[in-house]
Amino acid sequence: MTMTLDRPEKKNAVTLAMWRQIAATVDALNKDETARVIVLCGAGTDFCAGADIGEFAELRRDAGTARAYEDANSAAFAALRACRLPVIASISGVCFGGGFGLAAACDIRLGATGAVFAVPAARLGLAYPADAMADIVAACGPQMARYLSFSGARLPAEAAHEAGFLLELLTDKAALDDRTNEIARAIAGNAPLSVGASKASIRAALSGRDDDLARARTLGDATFDSADYAEGRAAFLERRPPRFIGR
Repeated sequence: MTMTLDRPEKKNAVTLAMWRQIAATVDALNKDETARVIVLCGAGTDFCAGADIGEFAELRRDAGTARAYEDANSAAFAALRACRLPVIASISGVCFGGGFGLAAACDIRLGATGAVFAVPAARLGLAYPADAMADIVAACGPQMARYLSFSGARLPAEAAHEAGFLLELLTDKAALDDRTNEIARAIAGNAPLSVGASKASIRAALSGRDDDLARARTLGDATFDSADYAEGRAAFLERRPPRFIGR
């Protein structure tokens, strides 16, 4: 399933309505038993320029309104982070601010040469939600998170790749699209319960939270009672591709 930030005339800057729609769309896909993977991308040449600053004078004008606005941010980030489905961010052009936060909340990030990354909070005089910053730290490491958020500097795609923020760096948008689709197809062909259990286990390893560990154990145990586990064993013995159903 592809989810596109579709506002190319504004470099896909995210409005408050869009923040809410991102969370709602991911939640709906999470409940769709036919879905196997989500690809998050931007319409046109850019991934996302971040939150629409044109709304800030009204919707993010002080601490009270900022908290309400950030609730919508956090809900979008949390939906991506907690979704049972793997989420791939396919990034070209600009990936700034809230767009960087969306990409950081995804499981896998691929980029095209020429993409540019930034966390410009200090240049705007605002702060990012702690949960979004946690995603950024996990995605590129604490030192890079400090550098980006303290300086507001723009990071070229090559440096983002070297920092580990990008899994792979592709030569252009066409190559990026092809590779994104290739990885998405590979994931979609595997056992959904196994993939979901792995995502939960990785999250638990990063967070160390007891509830995340318990959820990972539950999902891991469920794979051994699944029809897909029996199918995987049978397919291996019969030397044929497995046909997984997600149950």
